[in-house]
Amino acid sequence: MSAILSTQDIVVRFGVLQAVSQASIEVVEGRVTGLIGPNGAGKTTLFNVITGLQEPTAGKVFFDGKDITNKNPFKRARMGIARTFQKLEVFGSLSARENILVAAEQRKTWDRSGFDPNQVCDEILEKVGLSDVSEFMVGTLPTGTARLVELARALASNPKVLLLDEPSSGLNEEETEEMASLLRKLVEEGLGVLLVEHDMSFVMGTCQFIHVLDFGTIIATGTPAEVQANAQVQAAYLGTETVVEAS
Repeated sequence: MSAILSTQDIVVRFGVLQAVSQASIEVVEGRVTGLIGPNGAGKTTLFNVITGLQEPTAGKVFFDGKDITNKNPFKRARMGIARTFQKLEVFGSLSARENILVAAEQRKTWDRSGFDPNQVCDEILEKVGLSDVSEFMVGTLPTGTARLVELARALASNPKVLLLDEPSSGLNEEETEEMASLLRKLVEEGLGVLLVEHDMSFVMGTCQFIHVLDFGTIIATGTPAEVQANAQVQAAYLGTETVVEAS
């Protein structure tokens, strides 16, 4: 399978600190790809490079066959890259429906296909299971439901690739499984997903492919089973923790 999104030898330096070193990863449509590593490994920095929030010191970012290294975040979003953040980013004083509608209306600034934002909103609400709470203010909803609103809002831009930063953060066990189930459904429809996550059970049960980052360097890539069996990964990231078997 060819990659819809890839980085090539990305380097990011902050003064004398090299946060990312020669990092090359790939995201394929129809697959959940994980980016894991200990705190401070450079995961969020690499995410920021991919979305255009951080300029790389060296290296390139490619999307859909095009070099997008010098394109700003708005242009990347227009091309089909959407992102959620570790810290929940929603409009708490707006309803779930209004949150999604804001994104659908913004999409009209570049998408001239004549789509109906309200129809898009209804379809996404149903897809992510939010129809029953569509008129509730997001600030009154549980964290797990609010995270679904954030994800739904990202989907309203009609992305080809979705980047998720800690999607299970703050979720209970049931909500985490609901999130995993939704991601599986989205990739079955052809979406490419790249996620950063510390919940190893979630990663091993959801991702089909994983990149492991340690001190800014990719130290391993492969299936969950291959990554779990990698001694360098066990030493650098998993340590003495019990490793959840890949499903």
